[in-house]
Amino acid sequence: MNADQARVAADALCGLWEGESRATAQVLEAVKGNRDYKPDAKSRTAWQIATHLATADIWFMDSITTGAFQFDAEAAKRAEASFGDANQLAEFYRKTFPEKLKALRALQGEQLAQPLSFFGMMEMPRVNFIGFANNHSVHHRGQLAAYLRAMGSKVPDIYGPSADSPNARG
Repeated sequence: MNADQARVAADALCGLWEGESRATAQVLEAVKGNRDYKPDAKSRTAWQIATHLATADIWFMDSITTGAFQFDAEAAKRAEASFGDANQLAEFYRKTFPEKLKALRALQGEQLAQPLSFFGMMEMPRVNFIGFANNHSVHHRGQLAAYLRAMGSKVPDIYGPSADSPNARG
């Protein structure tokens, strides 16, 4: 991949992720009921998924921007524990996501085309990790959205009206 191709791909992928972020913020904000809900003993709780989702999106953008994936489990735990409720979490996400996306969009094509290692498990151009990170986000948002009704919350409109929406077709 050359620099021009990486730039075009980054613009498209950042636009896609930005669009997905709106639904992600709505799902984060919907975690109002029993946030300790989990469908199985092996599952994470709704709150664990919500805080992971919000902080991981930011971590991915920082990692791609700096050109290095580094994970500090204790720092992640502290970040995830810093939110008192869903409104705080969604507010953090709505504020921080655009700031980090702006920095990611500022990368030059040459930087975006550079290979980046994901903890030695795989290596690909930095730009490809934008798509990878978006997929990670959509995956966890889907998990969380599937929890919402069972935990006493309402499912927001994601790709169209949900059954909980005033716009739902009866």
